[in-house]
Amino acid sequence: MGLDENTVLKSARVFTLFQKLEEYGEIIKSNPKLEDLENENFDFDIKLIFITKSSLETIRNSINKISEIREIKVIDISNLVRKSNISSKEESKTTVDLNLDEYDIDTLKQALKNNFNTFQVHVGLDEKTILKSARAFILFQTLEEYGEILKSNPKLEDLESENFDFDIDLVFVTETSQNIIINSLNGISEIRQVEVSDISNVVKNGGNIKEINEIAATSLATSTKVTNTAEITKDKESSNKVVEIKESKNSLKAKTVETEPTTKEQNKKQSVKHKNKGVGQSVRVDLERLDNFMNMVSELVIHRTRLEQISANHKIVELNETLEEVARTTTDLQDLVMKIRMLPLDVVFNRFPRMIRDLSMELNKEIDFEIQGQDTELDRTVIEEIGEPLIHLLRNAADHGVESAEKRISQGKPAAGKIKLIAYSEGTKAVIKVEDDGSGINVEKVKAKAEKVGINTEGMSDNDIKNLIFSQGFST
Repeated sequence: MGLDENTVLKSARVFTLFQKLEEYGEIIKSNPKLEDLENENFDFDIKLIFITKSSLETIRNSINKISEIREIKVIDISNLVRKSNISSKEESKTTVDLNLDEYDIDTLKQALKNNFNTFQVHVGLDEKTILKSARAFILFQTLEEYGEILKSNPKLEDLESENFDFDIDLVFVTETSQNIIINSLNGISEIRQVEVSDISNVVKNGGNIKEINEIAATSLATSTKVTNTAEITKDKESSNKVVEIKESKNSLKAKTVETEPTTKEQNKKQSVKHKNKGVGQSVRVDLERLDNFMNMVSELVIHRTRLEQISANHKIVELNETLEEVARTTTDLQDLVMKIRMLPLDVVFNRFPRMIRDLSMELNKEIDFEIQGQDTELDRTVIEEIGEPLIHLLRNAADHGVESAEKRISQGKPAAGKIKLIAYSEGTKAVIKVEDDGSGINVEKVKAKAEKVGINTEGMSDNDIKNLIFSQGFST
C-alpha cells in the first residue's frame, strides 16, 4: 500500500489505516516498524501482515475508503505460511541452544549421583502478557521452591530487561517429579505452554556436551519463531486468512512473503522500544539474602553504639576518630542496602504507552498518554506487585473515563482525551496517581447500582457514594 506523496500527516494516516484494519482482525507485522511509522521515519510505502476472517475484497474496499492512499495490494499468504511451518520443522531442531559447558555437565552428573532429576523446561508466555519480567520472576520463584535452575535461555539479564519474545527455556535440577513441576507451572497465570523433558538418562549414560545440547535443541524446538508464527495460523486456519497488505511504488512481488511470517521476534520488539533504554548490568539476588544483609548491618549499628558508650564512659580519646569513621561507614552501608532494594518505576511504566495505544485503537478513542515521575524508586517487592493494579486503573480510565471524540467535541473538549500516570515521593512514601480528563464518576449511576445490590445510600455524601466503587465485587 502506498500513501499519496502529498500526504502531510503520514503518522495520522497510518493511525487511521491501523484503526480500520483492526476492526476486521489483527496486524502481526509491519514494515516499517511501528515506532518508525509513529515518528514518520519512512517514505510513503507500508507493508503489513494481517490475520482476519474477512475476505480480501472486504479488506481492499475498507482501505480504499481512506483518503490519501494511492495504491493497495492485498495478497492471501495462508498457504505460504503453512508451507513455511512444515519446512521449518527440521530446521527448528537446532534453533534452541542452552550452551551447556563442561562445568554445567559435571554439575548435572553430580546431581544425578545424589538422586536428583534433571529436566529441561520450556515455558511459553501468553502473547498478551504485558509484564513479562514479572511473569518470569514468578516462574523462577516457583521452580526454585523445588530445586535449582542451572541454565536459562534467554539469559537472566535479558529476562529482567524484557529483551526476549515470549519463550523461556531452562535446565532444572530437582528431587520433585515431572508431573508436580508441570502442575506447578500450569498454575501460573499468563502461561500458554509448558513442556518438561527428562534428560537424566542422557546425562547418566555419559552423554557429552554436544549430545546434551542437541537433546536440548530437539526437545525444546517448539520455541522457535517460525513454529510460533505458524501456530497462530494453524489455530485459525479453518476460518482465518493471513494476508499481506503492501503499499509500494514498485508493486513488490509475492515471493518476498515467504520469509515475512518467520520474523515474529521483530514484530514483538515493536512493543519494547523503551525497554533497552538505560539498561545497566545487574545480578539477581535473593530477597532473603538482602534481608539477612540488612539485619547484619543493623547489628553492626548496635555494636557501634555500644562502642561509643564505652569510649565515652572510659574517656578513651584515641577511639573517637576511629568510631567516627565506623559511624560514617555503617550509615553508608544502611543507605546502600536500602538503595539495593529499590528500583525505578520506569521498569513498570514503560510497558504502558503501547497498552494505551492499543486500547485507543480498540476503543476507537483518541487518547494522549503522559507519564511523569518514572524515576521515582520503590522497593522491588512492591514493583513486582504494582503492575497489575495499574493495568486495571489505566484500562478503566481509557474505557470508562475518556469519552468518545464526538461526545468530547459536543461538550466543548478537545477530541483527544488525556490520561496521566504520575508518581512522586512524599516523605517516606511514594504516591502513584492515574488521572484522566473524562467526565468523572457518575454518582447517580453508582447510587442506582448500590441500591440494586442492597446497599442503602440514604444520608451518604457524594464522596461516600463514589467510594463504593472500591467495595469488593462492586461494579457498575
